Amino acid sequence: MHRKIAIIGDRFMLPEVFRIEIEKACGNSLDIRTLETAWPDEPMEFGNTALGLDKVKEYFGHPDEVVDFVGDAEILVTQLAPLSDGMMRRLPALKLVAVSRGGPINIDMAAAKAHDIRVVNVPGRNASAVAEFTIGAILAETRLIRVGHEALRKGEWRGDLYRADRTGRELSEMTVGVVGYGNIGTKVVRLLRAFGCRVLVCDPYVQLSADDRNAGVELVAFDELLSRSDVVTLHSRVTAETRGLINKDTIAGMKAGVIFINTARGPLVDYDALYEALVSGHIACAMLETFAIEPVPSDWPLLQLPNVTLTPHIAGASVRTVTYAAEQAAEEVRRYLAGLPPVNPC
Repeated sequence: MHRKIAIIGDRFMLPEVFRIEIEKACGNSLDIRTLETAWPDEPMEFGNTALGLDKVKEYFGHPDEVVDFVGDAEILVTQLAPLSDGMMRRLPALKLVAVSRGGPINIDMAAAKAHDIRVVNVPGRNASAVAEFTIGAILAETRLIRVGHEALRKGEWRGDLYRADRTGRELSEMTVGVVGYGNIGTKVVRLLRAFGCRVLVCDPYVQLSADDRNAGVELVAFDELLSRSDVVTLHSRVTAETRGLINKDTIAGMKAGVIFINTARGPLVDYDALYEALVSGHIACAMLETFAIEPVPSDWPLLQLPNVTLTPHIAGASVRTVTYAAEQAAEEVRRYLAGLPPVNPC
């Protein structure tokens, strides 16, 4: 009897990519069914008490449709499908959920443990993609790429940007503060080192690698990082401790004229305080990739500021992210079927 696997993908994590990698890892003797949902062309959701989804967030899919599709499958492979306690009660055959993202926040983990369902994830799946994007974001601000681009699109030749009092600075003469030294932060540090800048790191829960330490990277307190950095870039997870980390008080502790980068998470930032600092010039400019509300409202004040670069939460999207995440999920499926322990249990 063939083991049954339900794959719920989307238009980023394509279900056929999951299927291909699972068949490579496990062979062709599986009963696999696939479903493609409309994300990211349609936005994900962040909790719905009426549907029993108050303990999950960043998901896509109606619980009844998910349950009907998964049915008697033993294994669910997905990126965004929600899974609540009530849904698990309706899926008695389900034993493994492979979530192809770093944080399985679309799964009620307490309920999964209660139902003896193994949940695995793919930590750092998009770390390289986000790190590369972050370097691009920093350069867009330090070298006035955004400013020059926007002016030229309007037919304005900004020759004045060549003036010594207006042109940008090279990273080799700047200090960059990296907040968070996890999968992404460590890669950002490695890339920054190639530019010859001074790199400061703040993360109270880790130590620097010997390689970074020997290269002159400094591990410092948060206040010191803010006061010394010409560029501050966020790479922390959202926790009770880090929510609203960048606020009126911490912004006041930043060097005047600092450049601010957020390719991490929107709730790390008090955007009202950031707006005021950008208007006053205390923060010279910012590159923002994630937001407290997504999609952002069309009348959001930050959209109107001339000193902000904005992108719609795409830093983690790359072709390699898709294939890597599918490969790792497939390996977890293989190990489960072989009776082996998971690589990345949640």
